[in-house]
Amino acid sequence: MTAYAIAHLQEAAPHPEIAEYIERIGATFEPYGGRFLVHATRHEVVEGGWPGHVVVIGFPGMTEARAWWDSPAYRDIAPLRSRHIEGDIILVPGVPEGYDPTATAKAMREALRAGPGATR
Repeated sequence: MTAYAIAHLQEAAPHPEIAEYIERIGATFEPYGGRFLVHATRHEVVEGGWPGHVVVIGFPGMTEARAWWDSPAYRDIAPLRSRHIEGDIILVPGVPEGYDPTATAKAMREALRAGPGATR
């Protein structure tokens, strides 16, 4: 099942280390089947606030996403970004093919009917 690395990065002043990070990052996730899905694009906020930038990298699965994040190649370049850009980064699995959100709603309704303190 597809997985994603999603970054919400704050605005930062241009810096040579950030340019180097951007030049090198692609080579760190390619061995794990990763590819940019969102990068260096403007986003449109339609509800709430979202200052800064969004980056999304897709991977074949969580195993590959974690392996990339923990890889020596990525760990080597991560400080080039983190010294200059604050942000939040998550790894998250996608939903399986044919995902039906009504099943999630059904489970939520059942939990609500069971009431607080009910064991699952």
